[in-house]
Amino acid sequence: MAWSIVLAALAGTNLVLLLVLLLRDQGGQMKSELARMDERLQGLNASLTKTEQSIFSLTRLNEDKLNNIRQSVEQNLKSLQEDNSRRLEQMRATVDEKLQSTLEKRLGESFTQVSERLESVYKGLGEMQKLASEVGNLKGVLSNIKTRGTLGEIQLEKILEQILSPGQYEKDANILGRNKVEFAIKLPGRNGEAVLLPIDSKLPLTEYERLCEAQNQADKELVKSCADRLEAAVKLQAKDIRDKYIQPPKTTDFAVMFLPIEGLFAEILRRPGLFDSLQNQYKVMVAGPTTFAALLNSLQMGFKTLAVEQRATEVMELLQAVKTDFAKFSDTLQGIKKNLETVSNKIDEATRRTRSIDKKLQQVQFLPETTNARLPPDIIKESEEPPEA
Repeated sequence: MAWSIVLAALAGTNLVLLLVLLLRDQGGQMKSELARMDERLQGLNASLTKTEQSIFSLTRLNEDKLNNIRQSVEQNLKSLQEDNSRRLEQMRATVDEKLQSTLEKRLGESFTQVSERLESVYKGLGEMQKLASEVGNLKGVLSNIKTRGTLGEIQLEKILEQILSPGQYEKDANILGRNKVEFAIKLPGRNGEAVLLPIDSKLPLTEYERLCEAQNQADKELVKSCADRLEAAVKLQAKDIRDKYIQPPKTTDFAVMFLPIEGLFAEILRRPGLFDSLQNQYKVMVAGPTTFAALLNSLQMGFKTLAVEQRATEVMELLQAVKTDFAKFSDTLQGIKKNLETVSNKIDEATRRTRSIDKKLQQVQFLPETTNARLPPDIIKESEEPPEA
Protein backbone atom coordinates (compact mmCIF):
# COMPACT_ATOMS: atom_id res chain seq x y z
CA MET A 1 0.00 0.00 0.00
CA ALA A 2 2.91 2.39 0.74
CA TRP A 3 4.42 1.76 -2.68
CA SER A 4 1.09 2.53 -4.29
CA ILE A 5 1.01 5.88 -2.55
CA VAL A 6 4.55 6.62 -3.71
CA LEU A 7 3.78 5.70 -7.30
CA ALA A 8 0.63 7.79 -7.23
CA ALA A 9 2.63 10.73 -5.92
CA LEU A 10 5.27 10.33 -8.65
CA ALA A 11 2.58 10.11 -11.27
CA GLY A 12 1.08 13.33 -9.93
CA THR A 13 4.48 14.98 -10.01
CA ASN A 14 5.06 14.02 -13.60
CA LEU A 15 1.65 15.36 -14.51
CA VAL A 16 2.46 18.64 -12.86
CA LEU A 17 5.75 18.87 -14.71
CA LEU A 18 3.96 18.17 -17.91
CA LEU A 19 1.56 20.99 -17.22
CA VAL A 20 4.43 23.28 -16.40
CA LEU A 21 6.09 22.52 -19.69
CA LEU A 22 2.86 23.09 -21.46
CA LEU A 23 2.29 26.38 -19.72
CA ARG A 24 5.93 27.60 -20.17
CA ASP A 25 5.02 28.77 -23.58
CA GLN A 26 2.17 30.86 -22.35
CA GLY A 27 4.23 33.62 -21.06
CA GLY A 28 6.38 34.98 -18.45
CA GLN A 29 3.51 35.71 -16.22
CA MET A 30 3.42 32.20 -15.35
CA LYS A 31 7.10 31.90 -14.50
CA SER A 32 6.74 33.18 -11.05
CA GLU A 33 3.93 30.82 -10.39
CA LEU A 34 5.89 28.06 -11.99
CA ALA A 35 8.83 28.91 -9.81
CA ARG A 36 6.61 28.74 -6.77
CA MET A 37 5.14 25.55 -7.99
CA ASP A 38 8.62 24.23 -8.67
CA GLU A 39 9.55 25.01 -5.15
CA ARG A 40 6.47 23.29 -3.95
CA LEU A 41 7.23 20.36 -6.16
CA GLN A 42 10.70 20.16 -4.79
CA GLY A 43 9.26 20.28 -1.32
CA LEU A 44 6.81 17.60 -2.27
CA ASN A 45 9.63 15.53 -3.74
CA ALA A 46 11.57 15.93 -0.58
CA SER A 47 8.53 14.98 1.44
CA LEU A 48 7.91 12.03 -0.85
CA THR A 49 11.51 10.96 -0.45
CA LYS A 50 11.22 11.16 3.32
CA THR A 51 7.92 9.36 3.17
CA GLU A 52 9.44 6.69 0.97
CA GLN A 53 12.34 6.29 3.35
CA SER A 54 9.96 6.10 6.29
CA ILE A 55 7.82 3.55 4.46
CA PHE A 56 10.92 1.55 3.59
CA SER A 57 12.08 1.68 7.21
CA LEU A 58 8.63 0.66 8.42
CA THR A 59 8.51 -2.12 5.85
CA ARG A 60 11.89 -3.45 6.95
CA LEU A 61 10.90 -3.12 10.58
CA ASN A 62 7.68 -4.97 9.89
CA GLU A 63 9.58 -7.63 7.99
CA ASP A 64 12.00 -8.03 10.91
CA LYS A 65 9.13 -8.25 13.38
CA LEU A 66 7.33 -10.73 11.15
CA ASN A 67 10.53 -12.76 10.86
CA ASN A 68 10.93 -12.72 14.63
CA ILE A 69 7.29 -13.67 15.12
CA ARG A 70 7.58 -16.41 12.50
CA GLN A 71 10.74 -17.75 14.10
CA SER A 72 9.11 -17.64 17.55
CA VAL A 73 5.97 -19.32 16.27
CA GLU A 74 8.03 -21.92 14.43
CA GLN A 75 10.10 -22.54 17.54
CA ASN A 76 6.99 -22.78 19.72
CA LEU A 77 5.32 -25.08 17.21
CA LYS A 78 8.43 -27.20 17.04
CA SER A 79 8.65 -27.46 20.83
CA LEU A 80 4.91 -28.12 21.00
CA GLN A 81 5.21 -30.82 18.35
CA GLU A 82 8.15 -32.35 20.18
CA ASP A 83 6.22 -32.25 23.47
CA ASN A 84 3.12 -33.71 21.83
CA SER A 85 5.22 -36.40 20.16
CA ARG A 86 6.86 -37.22 23.49
CA ARG A 87 3.51 -37.37 25.29
CA LEU A 88 1.92 -39.36 22.49
CA GLU A 89 4.82 -41.77 22.66
CA GLN A 90 4.35 -42.10 26.42
CA MET A 91 0.61 -42.57 25.97
CA ARG A 92 1.20 -45.11 23.23
CA ALA A 93 3.65 -47.00 25.42
CA THR A 94 1.20 -46.92 28.35
CA VAL A 95 -1.70 -47.97 26.16
CA ASP A 96 0.38 -50.70 24.53
CA GLU A 97 1.45 -51.95 27.94
CA LYS A 98 -2.10 -51.96 29.29
CA LEU A 99 -3.44 -53.47 26.12
CA GLN A 100 -0.77 -56.13 26.21
CA SER A 101 -1.41 -56.99 29.86
CA THR A 102 -5.19 -56.86 29.40
CA LEU A 103 -4.98 -58.89 26.23
CA GLU A 104 -2.75 -61.47 27.85
CA LYS A 105 -5.07 -61.63 30.88
CA ARG A 106 -8.19 -61.89 28.75
CA LEU A 107 -6.56 -64.43 26.47
CA GLY A 108 -5.44 -66.44 29.48
CA GLU A 109 -8.92 -66.35 30.98
CA SER A 110 -10.47 -67.16 27.61
CA PHE A 111 -8.11 -70.08 27.08
CA THR A 112 -8.87 -71.30 30.61
CA GLN A 113 -12.62 -71.09 29.98
CA VAL A 114 -12.22 -72.71 26.59
CA SER A 115 -10.14 -75.47 28.13
CA GLU A 116 -12.70 -76.03 30.89
CA ARG A 117 -15.55 -76.04 28.41
CA LEU A 118 -13.68 -78.34 26.09
CA GLU A 119 -13.04 -80.62 29.04
CA SER A 120 -16.76 -80.49 29.88
CA VAL A 121 -17.58 -81.16 26.24
CA TYR A 122 -15.19 -84.10 26.18
CA LYS A 123 -16.68 -85.39 29.40
CA GLY A 124 -20.20 -84.90 28.01
CA LEU A 125 -19.19 -86.64 24.80
CA GLY A 126 -17.82 -89.49 26.84
CA GLU A 127 -21.04 -89.72 28.82
CA MET A 128 -23.06 -89.50 25.60
CA GLN A 129 -20.97 -92.24 24.06
CA LYS A 130 -21.47 -94.32 27.19
CA LEU A 131 -25.19 -93.56 27.13
CA ALA A 132 -25.36 -94.36 23.43
CA SER A 133 -23.59 -97.62 24.12
CA GLU A 134 -25.98 -98.41 26.96
CA VAL A 135 -28.96 -97.44 24.81
CA GLY A 136 -27.59 -99.65 22.08
CA ASN A 137 -27.21 -102.48 24.55
CA LEU A 138 -30.73 -101.85 25.83
CA LYS A 139 -32.05 -101.76 22.29
CA GLY A 140 -30.24 -104.99 21.59
CA VAL A 141 -31.70 -106.48 24.74
CA LEU A 142 -35.21 -105.34 23.91
CA SER A 143 -34.92 -106.47 20.30
CA ASN A 144 -34.54 -110.04 21.56
CA ILE A 145 -37.93 -111.62 22.23
CA LYS A 146 -36.52 -113.90 24.91
CA THR A 147 -34.90 -110.96 26.71
CA ARG A 148 -38.12 -108.96 26.53
CA GLY A 149 -39.93 -111.75 28.29
CA THR A 150 -37.23 -111.92 30.95
CA LEU A 151 -37.48 -108.17 31.54
CA GLY A 152 -41.24 -108.34 32.02
CA GLU A 153 -40.89 -111.42 34.22
CA ILE A 154 -38.39 -109.66 36.51
CA GLN A 155 -40.67 -106.65 36.90
CA LEU A 156 -43.65 -108.93 37.55
CA GLU A 157 -41.72 -110.85 40.21
CA LYS A 158 -40.69 -107.64 41.98
CA ILE A 159 -44.31 -106.50 42.26
CA LEU A 160 -45.39 -109.91 43.59
CA GLU A 161 -42.59 -109.93 46.18
CA GLN A 162 -43.58 -106.49 47.47
CA ILE A 163 -47.27 -107.30 48.01
CA LEU A 164 -47.75 -111.06 48.50
CA SER A 165 -45.98 -113.51 50.76
CA PRO A 166 -43.95 -116.32 49.16
CA GLY A 167 -46.58 -118.91 50.03
CA GLN A 168 -49.35 -117.02 48.23
CA TYR A 169 -47.93 -117.43 44.71
CA GLU A 170 -45.84 -119.90 42.73
CA LYS A 171 -43.16 -119.29 40.13
CA ASP A 172 -43.03 -121.42 36.94
CA ALA A 173 -46.22 -123.18 37.96
CA ASN A 174 -46.95 -126.39 36.04
CA ILE A 175 -50.44 -126.11 34.57
CA LEU A 176 -50.80 -129.01 32.18
CA GLY A 177 -48.01 -131.21 30.88
CA ARG A 178 -45.08 -129.04 30.00
CA ASN A 179 -47.02 -125.78 30.03
CA LYS A 180 -45.46 -123.71 32.79
CA VAL A 181 -46.81 -120.25 33.44
CA GLU A 182 -44.41 -117.59 34.73
CA PHE A 183 -46.38 -116.98 37.94
CA ALA A 184 -49.61 -118.25 39.48
CA ILE A 185 -51.42 -116.92 42.53
CA LYS A 186 -52.75 -119.59 44.88
CA LEU A 187 -56.46 -119.04 45.56
CA PRO A 188 -58.40 -121.17 48.08
CA GLY A 189 -60.61 -123.87 46.51
CA ARG A 190 -63.70 -125.67 47.75
CA ASN A 191 -61.96 -128.87 48.84
CA GLY A 192 -59.08 -127.11 50.52
CA GLU A 193 -56.91 -127.41 47.41
CA ALA A 194 -55.40 -124.28 45.89
CA VAL A 195 -56.75 -122.95 42.60
CA LEU A 196 -54.11 -121.23 40.47
CA LEU A 197 -54.59 -117.81 38.85
CA PRO A 198 -52.20 -117.78 35.83
CA ILE A 199 -50.20 -114.59 35.26
CA ASP A 200 -48.02 -114.25 32.16
CA SER A 201 -45.90 -111.27 31.07
CA LYS A 202 -46.13 -110.13 27.44
CA LEU A 203 -44.40 -107.26 25.62
CA PRO A 204 -45.22 -106.63 21.90
CA LEU A 205 -42.53 -103.96 21.82
CA THR A 206 -41.92 -103.86 18.05
CA GLU A 207 -45.54 -103.07 17.22
CA TYR A 208 -45.74 -100.54 20.06
CA GLU A 209 -42.57 -98.71 18.90
CA ARG A 210 -43.88 -98.50 15.34
CA LEU A 211 -47.14 -97.05 16.63
CA CYS A 212 -45.27 -94.42 18.68
CA GLU A 213 -43.16 -93.44 15.66
CA ALA A 214 -46.29 -93.13 13.52
CA GLN A 215 -47.93 -90.93 16.16
CA ASN A 216 -44.85 -88.68 16.25
CA GLN A 217 -45.05 -88.32 12.46
CA ALA A 218 -48.77 -87.43 12.72
CA ASP A 219 -49.59 -89.81 9.87
CA LYS A 220 -53.18 -90.94 10.40
CA GLU A 221 -53.05 -93.81 7.94
CA LEU A 222 -49.80 -95.12 9.36
CA VAL A 223 -51.12 -94.74 12.92
CA LYS A 224 -54.24 -96.74 12.06
CA SER A 225 -52.19 -99.47 10.36
CA CYS A 226 -49.74 -99.75 13.29
CA ALA A 227 -52.60 -99.74 15.83
CA ASP A 228 -54.30 -102.60 13.97
CA ARG A 229 -51.04 -104.57 14.02
CA LEU A 230 -50.64 -103.96 17.75
CA GLU A 231 -54.21 -105.09 18.39
CA ALA A 232 -53.66 -108.25 16.35
CA ALA A 233 -50.43 -109.01 18.26
CA VAL A 234 -52.13 -108.53 21.64
CA LYS A 235 -55.04 -110.78 20.65
CA LEU A 236 -52.61 -113.44 19.44
CA GLN A 237 -50.77 -113.41 22.77
CA ALA A 238 -54.08 -113.50 24.68
CA LYS A 239 -55.11 -116.55 22.65
CA ASP A 240 -51.79 -118.21 23.50
CA ILE A 241 -52.38 -117.58 27.24
CA ARG A 242 -55.93 -118.93 27.03
CA ASP A 243 -54.92 -122.11 25.21
CA LYS A 244 -51.92 -122.89 27.44
CA TYR A 245 -52.75 -121.74 30.94
CA ILE A 246 -56.53 -121.61 31.47
CA GLN A 247 -57.32 -125.16 32.60
CA PRO A 248 -60.22 -125.32 35.12
CA PRO A 249 -60.62 -126.70 37.75
CA LYS A 250 -56.88 -126.60 38.35
CA THR A 251 -56.83 -122.95 37.37
CA THR A 252 -59.35 -120.16 37.39
CA ASP A 253 -61.48 -119.60 34.30
CA PHE A 254 -59.51 -116.48 33.46
CA ALA A 255 -55.86 -115.38 33.38
CA VAL A 256 -53.92 -112.14 33.68
CA MET A 257 -51.70 -110.69 30.95
CA PHE A 258 -49.09 -108.40 32.54
CA LEU A 259 -47.74 -105.52 30.41
CA PRO A 260 -44.55 -103.97 31.89
CA ILE A 261 -45.07 -100.61 30.09
CA GLU A 262 -47.84 -98.26 31.24
CA GLY A 263 -48.01 -96.58 27.82
CA LEU A 264 -48.68 -99.92 26.14
CA PHE A 265 -51.45 -100.69 28.63
CA ALA A 266 -52.97 -97.23 28.04
CA GLU A 267 -52.87 -97.81 24.28
CA ILE A 268 -54.81 -101.06 24.69
CA LEU A 269 -57.41 -99.24 26.80
CA ARG A 270 -57.61 -96.54 24.12
CA ARG A 271 -58.55 -99.05 21.42
CA PRO A 272 -62.37 -99.29 21.26
CA GLY A 273 -63.65 -102.65 22.49
CA LEU A 274 -60.22 -104.30 22.73
CA PHE A 275 -60.16 -104.62 26.53
CA ASP A 276 -63.68 -106.12 26.63
CA SER A 277 -62.88 -108.43 23.74
CA LEU A 278 -59.84 -109.80 25.55
CA GLN A 279 -61.94 -110.50 28.65
CA ASN A 280 -65.00 -111.95 26.92
CA GLN A 281 -63.47 -113.83 24.01
CA TYR A 282 -60.10 -114.89 25.40
CA LYS A 283 -60.83 -114.81 29.19
CA VAL A 284 -57.72 -112.71 29.68
CA MET A 285 -57.55 -109.59 31.84
CA VAL A 286 -54.86 -107.07 30.82
CA ALA A 287 -53.00 -105.19 33.58
CA GLY A 288 -50.19 -102.66 33.66
CA PRO A 289 -47.78 -102.23 36.60
CA THR A 290 -50.13 -99.88 38.49
CA THR A 291 -53.36 -101.79 37.91
CA PHE A 292 -51.65 -105.10 38.64
CA ALA A 293 -50.45 -103.76 42.01
CA ALA A 294 -54.02 -102.66 42.77
CA LEU A 295 -55.29 -106.13 41.81
CA LEU A 296 -52.78 -107.79 44.14
CA ASN A 297 -53.78 -105.48 47.00
CA SER A 298 -57.41 -106.51 46.49
CA LEU A 299 -56.44 -110.19 46.52
CA GLN A 300 -54.36 -109.61 49.64
CA MET A 301 -57.41 -108.17 51.42
CA GLY A 302 -59.39 -111.21 50.29
CA PHE A 303 -56.71 -113.52 51.69
CA LYS A 304 -56.86 -111.76 55.05
CA THR A 305 -60.67 -111.96 55.15
CA LEU A 306 -60.55 -115.66 54.29
CA ALA A 307 -57.94 -116.30 56.97
CA VAL A 308 -60.18 -114.63 59.53
CA GLU A 309 -63.14 -116.78 58.42
CA GLN A 310 -61.08 -119.97 58.57
CA ARG A 311 -59.97 -119.23 62.12
CA ALA A 312 -63.38 -118.03 63.31
CA THR A 313 -63.99 -121.38 65.13
CA GLU A 314 -60.69 -121.10 66.94
CA VAL A 315 -61.56 -117.56 67.90
CA MET A 316 -64.98 -118.68 69.26
CA GLU A 317 -63.37 -121.47 71.31
CA LEU A 318 -60.85 -119.06 72.67
CA LEU A 319 -63.62 -116.62 73.60
CA GLN A 320 -65.57 -119.44 75.32
CA ALA A 321 -62.53 -120.37 77.39
CA VAL A 322 -62.04 -116.73 78.26
CA LYS A 323 -65.71 -116.53 79.28
CA THR A 324 -65.33 -119.57 81.63
CA ASP A 325 -62.16 -118.17 83.16
CA PHE A 326 -63.87 -114.84 83.60
CA ALA A 327 -66.79 -116.52 85.47
CA LYS A 328 -64.29 -118.21 87.81
CA PHE A 329 -62.56 -114.92 88.26
CA SER A 330 -65.91 -113.31 89.17
CA ASP A 331 -66.52 -115.98 91.85
CA THR A 332 -63.07 -115.38 93.23
CA LEU A 333 -63.79 -111.66 93.37
CA GLN A 334 -67.02 -112.34 95.30
CA GLY A 335 -65.11 -114.43 97.88
CA ILE A 336 -62.50 -111.71 98.21
CA LYS A 337 -65.27 -109.16 98.64
CA LYS A 338 -66.83 -111.21 101.52
CA ASN A 339 -63.47 -111.61 103.21
CA LEU A 340 -62.87 -107.88 102.87
CA GLU A 341 -66.27 -107.15 104.41
CA THR A 342 -65.47 -109.49 107.41
CA VAL A 343 -62.13 -107.78 107.88
CA SER A 344 -63.84 -104.39 107.65
CA ASN A 345 -66.34 -105.40 110.37
CA LYS A 346 -63.55 -106.60 112.64
CA ILE A 347 -61.70 -103.36 112.07
CA ASP A 348 -64.82 -101.36 112.98
CA GLU A 349 -65.27 -103.44 116.18
CA ALA A 350 -61.64 -102.94 117.11
CA THR A 351 -62.05 -99.21 116.50
CA ARG A 352 -65.05 -99.04 118.83
CA ARG A 353 -63.21 -100.96 121.59
CA THR A 354 -60.25 -98.65 121.13
CA ARG A 355 -62.44 -95.61 121.67
CA SER A 356 -64.00 -97.22 124.81
CA ILE A 357 -60.60 -98.03 126.24
CA ASP A 358 -59.41 -94.54 125.43
CA LYS A 359 -62.29 -93.01 127.38
CA LYS A 360 -61.57 -95.26 130.39
CA LEU A 361 -57.89 -94.37 130.23
CA GLN A 362 -58.77 -90.70 130.30
CA GLN A 363 -60.77 -91.35 133.50
CA VAL A 364 -57.83 -93.21 135.00
CA GLN A 365 -55.57 -90.15 134.58
CA PHE A 366 -57.64 -88.17 137.13
CA LEU A 367 -57.81 -90.96 139.84
CA PRO A 368 -55.25 -91.36 142.67
CA GLU A 369 -52.98 -94.33 142.63
CA THR A 370 -54.91 -95.99 145.48
CA THR A 371 -57.96 -96.09 143.34
CA ASN A 372 -56.39 -98.69 141.11
CA ALA A 373 -56.83 -101.22 143.86
CA ARG A 374 -60.60 -100.88 143.61
CA LEU A 375 -60.72 -101.30 139.77
CA PRO A 376 -61.72 -104.62 138.35
CA PRO A 377 -58.80 -106.77 137.29
CA ASP A 378 -59.92 -106.98 133.68
CA ILE A 379 -59.96 -103.20 133.32
CA ILE A 380 -56.53 -102.93 134.88
CA LYS A 381 -55.29 -105.59 132.50
CA GLU A 382 -56.82 -103.87 129.48
CA SER A 383 -55.35 -100.54 130.51
CA GLU A 384 -51.89 -102.07 130.86
CA GLU A 385 -52.00 -103.84 127.49
CA PRO A 386 -51.21 -101.69 124.45
CA PRO A 387 -54.08 -101.23 121.98
CA GLU A 388 -54.16 -103.48 118.95
CA ALA A 389 -52.78 -101.99 115.78
